[in-house]
Amino acid sequence: MNILTTATSALGGGIWKIGASALAILSLAACAYLGHGWYMAADDRDEAIVERDAQKALADGYQTAIREQNRATEALATQKASAEQRGKAAMDLAAANGRRFDDVLARTKGAKATTCAEAMPVVNDILEAIK
Repeated sequence: MNILTTATSALGGGIWKIGASALAILSLAACAYLGHGWYMAADDRDEAIVERDAQKALADGYQTAIREQNRATEALATQKASAEQRGKAAMDLAAANGRRFDDVLARTKGAKATTCAEAMPVVNDILEAIK
């Protein structure tokens, strides 16, 4: 019964106060450690939000630039199609003028003139074909 008596006297004496104080100190240390962990997590979250917003702004800028570039490309495609049509029309006109000029040259191929008056009808035909 000696152990039982010693335990009873220890409980009554003040060991429980030391144990309670130690438990309170350990609880306080654990809370401080966990609170610091929560603080660090919140700080990391805030930094991640700021970085995400910066990346979103950068991505929005890229999207705007891409849209602008696409519009410019479409405008160039429209201008190219228009230029190709004008070029085809000019080539058709040049071909028609060339045929007309070739016809005049074929008609005047054998012409011989010794004076200006004899050459003028041929020159006039050629000039008419060039118009």
